Amino acid sequence: MAQLRQDFAEFEKRGTTILVVGPENALAFSRYFNENDLPFTGLPDPAHTVLKLYGQQINLFKFGRMPAQMMVDKAGMTRFICYGHDMTDIPTNSEMLGLIDKLNAG
Repeated sequence: MAQLRQDFAEFEKRGTTILVVGPENALAFSRYFNENDLPFTGLPDPAHTVLKLYGQQINLFKFGRMPAQMMVDKAGMTRFICYGHDMTDIPTNSEMLGLIDKLNAG
């Protein structure tokens, strides 16, 4: 999430809303967002409702949810999904911003 915070202004320039979904309850999630001064929207998902909807994997050997990034356009169409194998296996901000630029150009 620190990566997203770093380029938050670039996402905003492109009219992109960042939504981070996490497994914590609302109180823990809110506390984490406040303590880390995260400027984007967080959605607690302790019942894994969103996780299941988007097919995010859980790996108990790696202590929980595997990383997943999705890009959903304004019409609600999923335009990009990346399921990572560990927390280092996520697209960079520049990759995501490039995809956004392509979608905005089309």
